[in-house]
Parts: sequence; C-alpha cells; structure tokens
Amino acid sequence: MNLTKKSSVEIATGVAAGEFSARAVTEAFLEQSDKKAHLGALTFLARDDALAAADEVDIRLSRGQPAGKLAGVPLAIKDAICTLGLPTTCGSKMLIQDGNKPWLAPYDATVIQRLKAEGAIILSKANMDEFAMGSSSETSAYGPVKNPWAEDRVPGGSSGGSAVAVAAELASGALGSDTGGSIRQPAALCGVVGVKPSYGRVSRYGLIAFASSLDQVGPFAKDVRSAARLLEVMAGDDQRDSTTSAAPVGAYESACEKSLSGMRFGLPDEYFGEGLDPKIATRVEQIVENLRRAGSTVERISLPHTHYGVATYYVLATAEASSNLLRFDGVRYGLRREVPGGDLADLYNNSRTAGFGAEVKRRILLGTFVLSAGYYDAYYGKAQKVRTLIRRDFDAAFSKVDAILTPTSPTPAFKLGERTSDPLSMYLADVYTLPASLAGIAGISVPAGTVNDAGVELPVGVQILAPTLGEETLFRAAACVERLVAEL
Repeated sequence: MNLTKKSSVEIATGVAAGEFSARAVTEAFLEQSDKKAHLGALTFLARDDALAAADEVDIRLSRGQPAGKLAGVPLAIKDAICTLGLPTTCGSKMLIQDGNKPWLAPYDATVIQRLKAEGAIILSKANMDEFAMGSSSETSAYGPVKNPWAEDRVPGGSSGGSAVAVAAELASGALGSDTGGSIRQPAALCGVVGVKPSYGRVSRYGLIAFASSLDQVGPFAKDVRSAARLLEVMAGDDQRDSTTSAAPVGAYESACEKSLSGMRFGLPDEYFGEGLDPKIATRVEQIVENLRRAGSTVERISLPHTHYGVATYYVLATAEASSNLLRFDGVRYGLRREVPGGDLADLYNNSRTAGFGAEVKRRILLGTFVLSAGYYDAYYGKAQKVRTLIRRDFDAAFSKVDAILTPTSPTPAFKLGERTSDPLSMYLADVYTLPASLAGIAGISVPAGTVNDAGVELPVGVQILAPTLGEETLFRAAACVERLVAEL
C-alpha cells in the first residue's frame, strides 16, 4: 500500500477505520521527504515531533476516543506561519541569526492550533520566496525550489515549497499564504489544488505579515474535497484577528457533492487576451464545453478594470510591506549587525543590508516611495480608489453569475532563472490572480491537465472565483470542474 499517494480525506478515513496507523503514514511521508530533498521544497523536517503526534493519534484511537477530522494527516507548513518550537524564517537571512540559528516560533498560529486539534500532523516547514515576495520560489535564503514535473522549471511562488510538498508527495496537504496569487499560481504550475479563502474567512494570527489588507492563509491538497475539509477546520472567527468574519463556517466538504446543474459561470473577456498561452486557452475552452454539457450555463462577462490590477497591487502591497517590515531592524526582531563605534542608524542599515534580499529591498523601497510626502495621494490614494473599482467589477459580475472561470496562470511553469533579472515579467505571472486578491473574494485553482511546452508535459490550472464568503459555491463548482477534467 503506497500511503503517500492517498489524499488527506483518504488518510483520515483509513486511520480512523484502523486500516493503517498514523505512525505508518507519517513514516512513509518522512521517507519520501528524505528521497526528494533535492527539490528544495522543505526548510525543516519535524521528524521527532511528527512521530510523537502520530503516536498520540494512534493511542487515542486505541482507547476508543475520537481522533479528529484530520487524524494522521501529515501537513507541510509555509515558513511564514508560526509553528510552536519550529523554525519560522520566511525564507530570509533576516530571521536566521549567525547563519545557522533560525528564529523559533514561541506559539502556534490559530490555523495550526485548529489543525492540531483535529489530529493533523505537522510534518515540515515549506520553502518560499523571501517574505512571500515572489512568483517563482527562487528568492529564498535556503535556495530555489524545483518543480517536480521538470526540475529545471519553477514551481511558482511564493508558496512554491508548499505546492511541491503536495505534488511530490512529501506531505498529504500543506498550508500557504496568498497575497496576490501565492497559493493559486504555484498550485496551477505544480498540478495540485490551492485555495485562497475570502479575506477575513481565516485568521491571520501567527502569519508573518507581508501586506495586511491582502494576506490570507489557505490550503493545498491533492483533491478538492481534501482542500474543503482542511479549510473547514481552519476557517472561522478569531478574537486575536479583528479582520476575521463572525459569519458561520459553511459545509464546504458537503458542497463538493452537489450537482453542477443550474450553475451560472462567467468567462471574463479580459482574461483571454494577449499573453495567454494558446494551449491553456484551448484547455479552458474544453472545460467550458463540458460545463455546458453538464447542465450549467456559461456566458461572457467583462471585468473592465482588470487591466489596472498589477499596477494597483504593486502600489498597495509594497506600501504595506514597507510598513510591516519596519519591525525587522536588528533591535526588536531579526538579524543584528552592530558596527563598532556606530550609532542606531548604522545598526539599522547594516542589519537590513545583510538580512534582506534584493527583491525584498526593491519592494520596501517602492513602498516607501509611494507613501512618501508629495506622492501619497498620487500613488497610494489613487490605487485605493482603483481597488474599489475592481471590487465593484466583481460585485456587478456576481449579480449575473454564480462563479467566474479563468486560467490561473497565463503560461505553464517557466525555467529557473528565466525571469529573475526582469521583475516586470515576473510580476505579470500573477496577472490573473491579483484582481481577486484586491477584491477580497474567494478563489481556487484546480488542476486542468497538462500541456506540452518545448517537449515537456507540464500541468496547468483553471481558476474559479466566488463572492466574498461564498466558499460553499466555490467548492461546489470546483469539485464539479475536477470531475469534468478527469473526463477530458
């Protein structure tokens, strides 16, 4: 029995039924993680803690006690999410003192607490773009992450390590964070399911912030139903995060069993123009045809302010990053580089110069500029107004359709190093995911098969978007699309 090929739901069901033990599952994924270490997907393997947690699940089951909805499910956790006693470094030298002493989180993030309470096993920490700033997982202090489909290709970012952990069977599921597409884009490029919840649906307590009005924690999984179960456990109000919604958490897993009949899908014209790989466009068209045959309606819609999404995002996100990363100064947090005879300004300068990588510095500088006196209204203030227009576009669309269908990424995985010297080209990798983040709506990337790119078969994804707090609609549509893709 190959346990690493099972989905999270299959593992939890099998462990609860006594078909195999949580320890056997954990050992299988640890062995696979060792075999695939060269992919660079993991920054830390919590071997002893994971085995102890698995034994506890098995003991509870042996006593006839409930082990939880995620009993024995091994998870990889993005290195930006605090996990008690484990390294949490955001892939940055700034949180690795003296080159080999990573910062150890003194508490669990709310999402980690909730997952543990349902029997999940925290197996590892996953590599990422430094401070979640990137679309390729190449900027980490630990080195780049490789795509398991083709090791000379990127896995997407910034949650590339989490996506690879699921795709390469290093973990049954994983957590990432999505600020502008950092879950959905790597999910598409690695052929797994990735969910960006509505803003406020999942607590951000314990997530090291990049852009606080955009960041959301979400799951990766092998299939839609497993992602739904993970999110159902994670979601909900949290008194430690004032941005969370008090609205009840829906029955996401049950929604996966509902019929597609009668659902209305919208295809936005702006997502099918210049820059989209024709092979991906063809794949989406095939899915659309199957949707119609299954009883849903599909109509063309317009999201006219989509064109401004990239510019708006890189003003707002960098401004918030500039503010959030002020705490990493060598005094309160982070790497400390003192200068003999130097003053406080020298300490700040030397610590940040040594601790931050080039992409993080670029975004801090850009964010500081757009917030500076004389430029605030021209850039930050205007970007906030455009963000409102983007949100209104989605509101208008959802008055006509239940869900929106788009490609997740305009291209399959590109080669390692191909875009590192061209920041604008890298930023455009998220052109289809950024607007939903700005609007705060729910989104998911579902595997849509593979396309041939320069002689290599690479996975692509289809993105489904639903209204804010419309996760039940999202999972209903996603599960149906997943079944239709299997028929292609």
